[in-house]
Amino acid sequence: MTKYLSDLAKSLEPYVPGEQPKDKKYIKLNTNENPYPPSKKVLSAISEAAADLRLYPDPDASEVREAVAEYYRKSLNLGKTEINVDNIFVGNGSDEVLAFIFPAFFKGKKIAFADITYSFYPVYSALFEIPYEILPLREDFSIDVEQYKNSLADDIGGLLICNPNAPTGRALELTEIEEIVKANKERLVLVDEAYIDFGGETAVKLINKYDNLLITQTLSKSRQLAGMRIGLALGCKELIDGLNRVKNSFNSYTADRLAIAAAKAAFEDTEYFDGRRNKIIATRERIYRELCNLGFNVIPSAANFLFAEPSGISAAEVFKKLREQGILVRYFDKPRINNRLRISIGTDAEMDNMIETLKSVLKS
Repeated sequence: MTKYLSDLAKSLEPYVPGEQPKDKKYIKLNTNENPYPPSKKVLSAISEAAADLRLYPDPDASEVREAVAEYYRKSLNLGKTEINVDNIFVGNGSDEVLAFIFPAFFKGKKIAFADITYSFYPVYSALFEIPYEILPLREDFSIDVEQYKNSLADDIGGLLICNPNAPTGRALELTEIEEIVKANKERLVLVDEAYIDFGGETAVKLINKYDNLLITQTLSKSRQLAGMRIGLALGCKELIDGLNRVKNSFNSYTADRLAIAAAKAAFEDTEYFDGRRNKIIATRERIYRELCNLGFNVIPSAANFLFAEPSGISAAEVFKKLREQGILVRYFDKPRINNRLRISIGTDAEMDNMIETLKSVLKS
């Protein structure tokens, strides 16, 4: 390790993304990517935007913010007082949005999140030197809503909730989210909705009802744009203004021209969006049943993945044998979940291949 690193940098344990091997072609069911390509309208918008790459992009990503606001006004039957461009922030992937949120709202405070959740939360806590408290999930990997409402220490200044949760796939009802927000009026409640489109109910309709609610979303999962890096935050105007203070102290141009064009078109092409996500949901439910029939203990999921525990063989062994057969799933060697696999939902053909390979693995 170089002697020039700061003590902070030396102490960090960085986030480890799902592997992206290049030694051969794999069926990739390990990084929760969408198995379907972007729509033709999105690809056309990217092509048109490429003509102006010599110019800086709009630092406010205004077209994306308006498209997002319009999408939610129509889909949730909301008025402009309930959501408008002032309620929306655009960043370079939701991970960057989270990186702005931590110093903007949590610096100098203590935060709390689940023991089993998105593993970037403790990484950012360490990076920004923010202390945190772990709130254990129940034995069935569900969140104890009462704990989040009534049993928090006085020194906790912020709450992070991944909904649906990763890697479990479990989702809280909107009424439960609202109960938590209402019970924590002196704390910022951050709801990470990276997987909300696959079966959860978004809390967007609550953002102008509660000034302590902030939502993050991504276009990487349900809108097929993992390679474009577009993330969102949605909240009351004051919270969005706070995020802009941090962004404009770091990098005013967080979204490039191609990403802005792609994101706008993705939110406008609702027919393609609905068709692809419904297809993924249908595939997920079918594979859930098939895994259960193979003896797996599978958590009901509202995300684009399943969290499954094999029977009669360790998850680590299944992970290894699937990889040898060219199929990648995610294995976390961590307490409480080290005998489970997170399996992203691919195309029907990919999932059928995975099921048949599993059958042979279980017989061997």
